[in-house]
Amino acid sequence: MSDLSIAGQLDGKLAIVTGGGSGIGEATARLFAEQGATVVVTGRRREQVESVAADIGGRAIVCDVSDSGQVQNLFQKVIEITGRVDILLNNAGGPGPIAPVAEVDMQAWVECMNINLVGAMYCLQEAAKVMIKQQSGSIINMSSLMGIQGYPMRSAYVASKFALIGITETMARELGPDNVRVNALMPGAVSGANMDRILQSRAASENRTVEEIERENYTDVAALKRWVAPEEVARAALFYASDHSSAVTGDKMKVCCGRF
Repeated sequence: MSDLSIAGQLDGKLAIVTGGGSGIGEATARLFAEQGATVVVTGRRREQVESVAADIGGRAIVCDVSDSGQVQNLFQKVIEITGRVDILLNNAGGPGPIAPVAEVDMQAWVECMNINLVGAMYCLQEAAKVMIKQQSGSIINMSSLMGIQGYPMRSAYVASKFALIGITETMARELGPDNVRVNALMPGAVSGANMDRILQSRAASENRTVEEIERENYTDVAALKRWVAPEEVARAALFYASDHSSAVTGDKMKVCCGRF
């Protein structure tokens, strides 16, 4: 159990974690399980989601969130486990193309939106149906600092994450009367394989070293002068998932080491 948490905050809850095979999703799936939840780990890569689920005593279901049929099938299978969906961490996504707007590959741009935004919406729609019926639930959308400020070379990702903030606030108003809370997390630069790929891509595109880009754009600009760890985002997700945030909805929280 995490030293920074109180045991059993999610006892008896059923949580779905999309994009749960690595990074923030994996860290959150592990923490939710530690706190007593039955966790459904889902993602496109079977080996990854099955490995995480096996480690935490959860369930693995392979799902590409950009496919509405697969998302519907996911929720049908999940309902068979406990008859409920108490928590959705809407986390599946990708970095999208890294290029100036004038040069960006529009096919890659649309593909990013289909995963980060349309896929998130497919999950939100299915979760809303279930949670309205049961008159309870907590939805956590994974936005980004780039959901409240633009960033060069990242137009697709920025657009998708801005949209998630708007959807979060809209759904919070819609679902509040049904006792369903909807909030958004806005991580800053989170360490891990995904960020390593982004750094390599930027270095090649900008003809600069990874170390230079890392210092100038990610660590030196943060008040705490470091990366965010996936486990730190997971702890923020636990707050939104648990009853500690029972009066919180339509909220958005930075987890960014002070990148103002």
